[in-house]
Amino acid sequence: MMISARGLRKSYGGIEAVKGIDVEVSAGEAFGFLGPNGAGKSSTMRMIAAVSPVDAGSLEILGMDPATHGSEIRARLGVCPQEDSLDNELSVMENLVVYGRYFGLSRAEASSRAKEQLAFVQLTERAKSRVEDLSGGMKRRLSVARSLINQPDVLLLDEPTTGLDPQARHQLWDRLFRLKQQGVTLVLTTHYMDEAEQLCDRLVIMDNGVIVAAGSPLELIAAHSTREVTELRFGVGDNESMAEKVADLADRVEVLPDRLLLYTDDGEQASQAVHDRELHPVSSLVRRATLEDVFLRLTGRTLVD
Repeated sequence: MMISARGLRKSYGGIEAVKGIDVEVSAGEAFGFLGPNGAGKSSTMRMIAAVSPVDAGSLEILGMDPATHGSEIRARLGVCPQEDSLDNELSVMENLVVYGRYFGLSRAEASSRAKEQLAFVQLTERAKSRVEDLSGGMKRRLSVARSLINQPDVLLLDEPTTGLDPQARHQLWDRLFRLKQQGVTLVLTTHYMDEAEQLCDRLVIMDNGVIVAAGSPLELIAAHSTREVTELRFGVGDNESMAEKVADLADRVEVLPDRLLLYTDDGEQASQAVHDRELHPVSSLVRRATLEDVFLRLTGRTLVD
């Protein structure tokens, strides 16, 4: 067990950000924390990173207590923060070498590992470039490379693809998937449901400092949603009134500002029934259920809130 938390709590100025959660992460696993802003994800990650003390409960990282073995734990962790903390004045290679020196590596060893990591994240040709000249996607890949310079047992990633375009996101997903295949334990926070489905073996959904659901992506979808979802878009302001007219066509109807979601095991049948009633949505779509549908049911709001 790489991470084990029992009754974990964290407060700031009288506000309890994490309210007694239990978490276990096994070696080689990709584990995710999902939730809206303020759910307690980042507070939990800071405790796991051994940079924020635990207020109550127990926490073991790599079999050690961060209160007494913080430096030993941090030496075996890789941390990729949400905001890039790269040195823009240094070259790509220098960023890795300097960071490696913080872990007591010789300059020769740091340089050797830096070359390996640049090849891994496909930045070898940019080794002499200054960081400020890199694209956003390149900077994120460089941040991942830097977090791997100490050959960590656990890699912590806080919102790893926020702000990236789709192509850059998929490139980073590929690198993270390869790390998992190599046996690195991944722990990430994200508010992108597709990212969680792609990367995570297991995950927890947090809301207001507590865990409201846990399991694999497929387990969560099976437990908290139907097999399919029919999306209907009516005119502006009409979705709420239309919900009453289609409520009996689905197990559950979710009213969003721009559309209706009909949760059913047969989306095509529900869509046809809507048209048989001579209701005419601007657009309709039948799709499989996703983690975002689970999130909507459990928290009642979208991930960007």
